[in-house]
Amino acid sequence: MQNQENAKDQVELKEQENHIIEERLAKLDKLRQAGPAYPNDFEKKEELGDIRAKYENTSAEELEANPVEVQVAGRIMLKRVMGKASFATVKDVSGTIQFFITLAEVGPETYELFKKTIDIGDIVGAKGTLFRTQKGELSVRVKVLRLLTKNIRPLPDKFHGLSDQEIRYRQRYVDLIMNEDTRKTFRIRSKAIAATRQFMMEHRFMEVETPMLHPIPGGASAKPFITHHNALDMDMYLRIAPELYLKRLVVGGFERVFELNRSFRNEGVDVRHNPEFTMMEFYAAYKEYHWLMDYTEKLLRFVANQTIGTEIIQYQGHTIDLSKPFDRLTAKDAVLKYCPQYTAENLEDADFMHKELERLGEPQKKNIGIGALQMAMFEATTEAKLIQPTYIIDYPVEISPLARASDKNREITERFELFMAGRETANGFSELNDPQDQAARFQAQAKLKAEGDDEAMYYDADYVRALEYGLPPTGGCGVGLDRFVMLLTDSASIRDVLLFPHMRPES
Repeated sequence: MQNQENAKDQVELKEQENHIIEERLAKLDKLRQAGPAYPNDFEKKEELGDIRAKYENTSAEELEANPVEVQVAGRIMLKRVMGKASFATVKDVSGTIQFFITLAEVGPETYELFKKTIDIGDIVGAKGTLFRTQKGELSVRVKVLRLLTKNIRPLPDKFHGLSDQEIRYRQRYVDLIMNEDTRKTFRIRSKAIAATRQFMMEHRFMEVETPMLHPIPGGASAKPFITHHNALDMDMYLRIAPELYLKRLVVGGFERVFELNRSFRNEGVDVRHNPEFTMMEFYAAYKEYHWLMDYTEKLLRFVANQTIGTEIIQYQGHTIDLSKPFDRLTAKDAVLKYCPQYTAENLEDADFMHKELERLGEPQKKNIGIGALQMAMFEATTEAKLIQPTYIIDYPVEISPLARASDKNREITERFELFMAGRETANGFSELNDPQDQAARFQAQAKLKAEGDDEAMYYDADYVRALEYGLPPTGGCGVGLDRFVMLLTDSASIRDVLLFPHMRPES
């Protein structure tokens, strides 16, 4: 019964919307008959937010004694017609202000236009003077009013707003019009990217751009998107990571490089994953993974301070503290710390871990090593519990084909991943710069790919050739900016911090 009532309500709302659209199209036709319906000769000279900030403390008497003329534009969000005097709330990118429109000031033709033709959602321009109403509201006494853009589709009801999450993602333009929280999220994202760039440049990193179309996908273990280049008659791949190109630049003598990059992975879509995403990767010659961890901590603290003004982040009911040194644990130690039901002996027993992972719904191939099993146990039991910033270090060689092996233990690499709020946020390591070792690792990956592993790496002969010219000792790290912005904005889903997340086509 409830579903039937909801369906009926939806039909009625759709009919009402269609009626409004028909009315507004009729108004648009009349506008076209009178002249240009979408004029482009009005210049906006001031931002509404700037006007509010500048004259916030200016009294009504001061504004009357020293008139302030303004020329502004924005979208009508509220309209009140009251005889010969009317009000409108207008919004631009910086804020809102009230327009006071009177028959006496604008004349009968314009006043009639405002009453009968201009609707909520229309974009208008106005010239006038600032004053305060009897209630003290800073307003524009309009002398000239122009309709610049006719809104055809009605905005969502101002009381209910735009609450349907799917519509917010599909029609981000409407979401931005209606929801201040959404606009705030993307302002923070913009600041975070700018702060990241600032920090890198202040530390003498050079920003570079590397190809997004790759002849061989490399730099990560992921399934690529495939396209075809007609002129060259060859398949190409959207990059899954810029890593191998950036390290070629270090070979060439650019000792500190970074790239704010869009990468693409043909994998699942969920609250943490989108096929297209933003990373910042950086590489520094003569540095190793301990330095990288220290540097990444400083970077994230700087970005947090620049964007939200604090290193203490409130996220989904948790308080995440970036100000303290980040914890550093091996996968085994992390499982023992957060899952006391397991013992050190359990995590050295391959049979036990295979059975336990199968019970947890994460079965593993029988031929993988102890280190890889420990990583699988960590991912299945512990990863989601790492709320505070934590580095998981010393990954096994078999799952780290581009990382340098430790001189103390050749079965592990000088690699880390940073976890916050139960998800990976960064991945870095001392780079493998031995060309023969790298060739052997690529061959092992190629064997896995031949056996059906879609995420295994290809053999990249040119990259091996680059290493043969000499890559200095180097450290490199990739930071998932989307996921970090999720933390800064208290966003539950990656879609909340992407302006246009990927979705299935509308039916």
